[in-house]
Amino acid sequence: MQTNETVLEVRQYFIDLQTKICDTLAASDGEATFSLEQLESPNGGLAQPRVMADGKHIEKAAVQFTHSLGDSLPPAATERNPHLAGAPFQATAISMIVHPQNPYVPTTHMNLRFFIVDVDEPVWYFGGGYDLTPYYGCKDDCIHWHQVAKKATGEHYETLKKECDEYFYLSHRQECRGIGGIFFDDWTLGGFEESFAFVKSVGDSFLEAYMPIFDGHKNDDFGEREREFQLYRRGRYAEFNLAIDRGTKYGLQSGRRIESVLASLPPLAKWIYNYQPPAGSPEAELTDYYLVPKNWLALVDNSGD
Repeated sequence: MQTNETVLEVRQYFIDLQTKICDTLAASDGEATFSLEQLESPNGGLAQPRVMADGKHIEKAAVQFTHSLGDSLPPAATERNPHLAGAPFQATAISMIVHPQNPYVPTTHMNLRFFIVDVDEPVWYFGGGYDLTPYYGCKDDCIHWHQVAKKATGEHYETLKKECDEYFYLSHRQECRGIGGIFFDDWTLGGFEESFAFVKSVGDSFLEAYMPIFDGHKNDDFGEREREFQLYRRGRYAEFNLAIDRGTKYGLQSGRRIESVLASLPPLAKWIYNYQPPAGSPEAELTDYYLVPKNWLALVDNSGD
């Protein structure tokens, strides 16, 4: 394996995917566009953050690309692989978040990453996934999301769904962040070419999974009640990113530009002391039904209930 050639191949895929996602989201929003910054480092790294704000349908979206080189991996990247601590590395990644204007459109997150560490023999691995965080539940959306995720990951879907449910969990709230998706770490299955093809399958499936949901609800009617609940639930998203998310910890530990590291946070959020939604309300249904891990694909025949 040629380290630099391998990294550049993955890097170009992530840059191309960033462009495709930004173009698609901007076209669907219809008003706002993504900023474009290119921040080069002296050792050959590149940060390319792209952010949209105050659109017609998107309150904030961030689609970030990074390629970094360093003398040693940050602790957040070696806690599962302590034997790699202290070794020089290259890492490239794409990470994105969409915070919609309409409370009936879920927030979504995706990231894909590649690390290669130069020890006696190069050690490499992929990681990433995507998940969906609704404010108001829709069974058909959940089924569609997981159908696309399964098509992208095939026989690995059940394992990756379980890992996603376990990772995107707020233990201090004893509550799932959303309705899950797929998540994987330290992925090397089948060697580089097969693993890279798998990662591209995941990345290429994201827009197929999200855009029908986004476009299907972006014009739904909503009022102050729905907006207030959206802001309250965004607080949970902020809590996860600041207290739990390994990507945020990695960014802070690696000295990345803080504006880019925290670009995933919602533009507005709200905390209400001891909030209890009315029993039987759509707001209560979110936590009582939708934020409970389940086999969404088993509900296909009952999706019209």
